[in-house]
Amino acid sequence: MAKAASSTVPAGSSGTAAAAAGEQQQQKHRVAVAGASGRMGHMLIEAIRASGDCKLTGALDIPASPAIGNDAAAFLGHASGVPVSADIRAGLAHSGVLIDFTRPEGTLAHLRVCRDLGVSAVIGTTGFTDRQKAEVEASARDIAIVMAPNMSVGVNVTLKLLQMAAGALASGYDIEVIETHHRHKVDAPSGTALKMGEVIAHALGRDLKQHAVFSREGITGERDPSAIGFSSIRGGDIVGDHTVLFAGTGERIEITHKAASRSTYAEGSLRAVRFLAGRKSGLFDMFDVLGLR
Repeated sequence: MAKAASSTVPAGSSGTAAAAAGEQQQQKHRVAVAGASGRMGHMLIEAIRASGDCKLTGALDIPASPAIGNDAAAFLGHASGVPVSADIRAGLAHSGVLIDFTRPEGTLAHLRVCRDLGVSAVIGTTGFTDRQKAEVEASARDIAIVMAPNMSVGVNVTLKLLQMAAGALASGYDIEVIETHHRHKVDAPSGTALKMGEVIAHALGRDLKQHAVFSREGITGERDPSAIGFSSIRGGDIVGDHTVLFAGTGERIEITHKAASRSTYAEGSLRAVRFLAGRKSGLFDMFDVLGLR
């Protein structure tokens, strides 16, 4: 009869394994989510829970939210031990980075506390004014921030393609940016559409503020060949479609990105969280995160 193999465990190895497991747990990215009870907040919390290297450590929402005081992961049938809170400072106290897809006023209020506490930020909020953007830039002198109108990896690859296309189609092509979103979206054009316009304008050596056309009605006259047009459509539950049309004589080129789920924004946000690890200050975007410079 074959002798059973011995599995001798060195003394103290169980303690070493436990210490290693504890260290690994401590090394997880400690992430807080703003707008925790909203659609994007839920998607972010689910993505954090499914990741192997991130841990939910804070959940923020407005005082009127019915989720205040509830476990942030209750919608998943899971207890995270993190209550949804309207107290920004308490909600960020145990976190290393905040992911924020709320509204400009709320994001800036969160960012002021992040700056005080040394908490980094991933900002997907859109609709900032120039003055509000300047406040974000000022915060980046003290904390590390990734700010992008769209965290989707696919969208940011699309932006790179648009940069290349605009450079090659610098003359003889009319440019239109068409975006479609759900009925609940409060700003137009979308931040992603504006970012597409900025990328194209920069590639063409134009100032988007001078060449953007946001509406047409009545007798508009012939199209200005240097114009970059925008069209916004709102309806239903469309997550987000963006198409840039380069219309030439005898041909047209369309570059399109369609989002079927907000999960792509959540996964891109977690890539931004990982990118910020070890960075103390600076303002970055998804081109930095994805190495698309």
